[in-house]
Amino acid sequence: MNPSVTLALVTLAAPLAAALLSVVIPPIRHRGAPAAMLTLLGSLLATGAAGLLVMEDLAGRAIRATVPWMVVQGRPLGQVGVRLDAVSIPMLLVVCLVALGVQIYSVAYMHDEKRRSYGRYFAYHALFLFSMNLLVLAPDLLQAFAGWELVGLVSYLLIGFHFDRPSAARAAVKAFWMTKLADMGFLFALLVLYARTGAFSWDVALRPEVAEATAGLIFLAVMGKSAQFPLHVWLPDAMEGPTPVSALLHAATMVAAGVFLVVRADPLFAQAHWVQGGMLWVGTITAVFTALLGLVQTDIKRVLAYSTCSQLGFMVAALGAGSAFAGYFHLGTHAFFKALLFLGAGSVIHAVHSNEMKDMGGLARRMPLTAVTFGLGALSLAGIPPLAGFASKDVILTALEGKAGWIPWALLLATAFLTAFYMGRVLVLTFLGKPSPAAAHAHESPAAMTVPLVALGIPTVAAGFLGPWLARGLGGEMHLHLGLTPVLASLAGLGGLLLSLATYLRGREAPLAATVAALDRASLVDRAWAFGYHSVLLPVSGLLRWVDRYLVDGLMNGLGWGTLETGQAMRPVQTGRTRDYALAVVVGALVLMVLGAWP
Repeated sequence: MNPSVTLALVTLAAPLAAALLSVVIPPIRHRGAPAAMLTLLGSLLATGAAGLLVMEDLAGRAIRATVPWMVVQGRPLGQVGVRLDAVSIPMLLVVCLVALGVQIYSVAYMHDEKRRSYGRYFAYHALFLFSMNLLVLAPDLLQAFAGWELVGLVSYLLIGFHFDRPSAARAAVKAFWMTKLADMGFLFALLVLYARTGAFSWDVALRPEVAEATAGLIFLAVMGKSAQFPLHVWLPDAMEGPTPVSALLHAATMVAAGVFLVVRADPLFAQAHWVQGGMLWVGTITAVFTALLGLVQTDIKRVLAYSTCSQLGFMVAALGAGSAFAGYFHLGTHAFFKALLFLGAGSVIHAVHSNEMKDMGGLARRMPLTAVTFGLGALSLAGIPPLAGFASKDVILTALEGKAGWIPWALLLATAFLTAFYMGRVLVLTFLGKPSPAAAHAHESPAAMTVPLVALGIPTVAAGFLGPWLARGLGGEMHLHLGLTPVLASLAGLGGLLLSLATYLRGREAPLAATVAALDRASLVDRAWAFGYHSVLLPVSGLLRWVDRYLVDGLMNGLGWGTLETGQAMRPVQTGRTRDYALAVVVGALVLMVLGAWP
């Protein structure tokens, strides 16, 4: 077996074994620490294997190892295995690194949980890592769909980890059903693709109308998983899960699965120009709208949640502009600095026991390491050069130059300004402002929580320099140049940050706050979904239930009842006496003779 394939299988087998052992063996299941150690060991092995795979030079080529799945009449329905190339390997390393950092962080953050809950938490983490790697390494769309659905299932389990809290249970169910609604698009895309080609290949050539239909259906699933307007409403509510879960699922990897899927299937989407145009506008609208909502959130995790929606909008817009590299590059850098931001927020929440920024303030003096690392993540998200977020966001804005009459480019440039503005607000209210009573006794988090912050801070600063390597692997080039877009992007980030600092350090609210707060209170999109659920879906389902119970079941039950009653009425005819049957034959013959002689 090829050594690279063996390493890829390790990234799948190690976390899966950790999850299964944590569930099957009672001593591990009943005690939290062994499950945590197993999960960490599995993630460490997977990360080491992924790190070794990165050393492979797979530019322009791929390594495949597959076995047929569900062979019918000598023909397999699909293939199961791994595909290693310049798309899958970087994503594999990002997923494993972020998962490992979050799990180390969780050892201290979740230490107050009951032992069984503690073990269950880490078993879910191990299963999530296996599911993501299964998706990333998929050789075709069928295995990708299996990984896609497993990721959705585990995210439901992790969001609703504290299922005894009604808000967490509701958030988990909302996330599950919103994403499942969109996932129907993926399922129908598989059916269309198999009906037309007899396979589930990533890069098959299709007729234009088939390519548009397949890509459009897949993009519907992407809109759900990657929280694009108007299917974004589940993501802010998903912050009800533990903070490390937010870092793992809803900032770094799970929600980025949709973007990765489009990059992976880029040959298919390249044939669907109408779908790409729609992606450009959906991504742009999502980025602007959710950035506006992020301006006025008071819960630090919800600010970061809306920021995630907005940055995913940047990625989707880049993919719609035809630049798979730009979207993929921002996916990678965003994974690191957003995981850092969520874990930094968790460190603060751990110290003040509140998510509300009004209970924070002045924490830079009491939590200097958290403040510095969180600040690096905030500056990278704001697009301040030369941090990683600036490099990847600059590539996206450059890719959008001249697209759709420059309108998306201008809107995303304005969104970059808004991003810097609301992250400056978070920095002031959390670390630089006047301390609140709740923050008076705050102290720095333990090493198990701060070491992952420092580790994630390194790629937050330096990952931008890996852009040329990633572009080369994807068959392109990346050149940093001093042009109009980089200058304007830098000015937008610096301007938004400085204006926010000047506004909030003086204790003044932003001019846009009142207007956007009204929009946020209205929650128009969320209310529209709630109206559709309560006023349309539930009544229609009630009507269908009545039809099924009283018409369909009633008809079938009536036929059965009628058959039984008819048989009961005819039972006396069967006497068992020969003379009765002979009489019946004679009478029958006479009746037939009379009918035959009738004119």
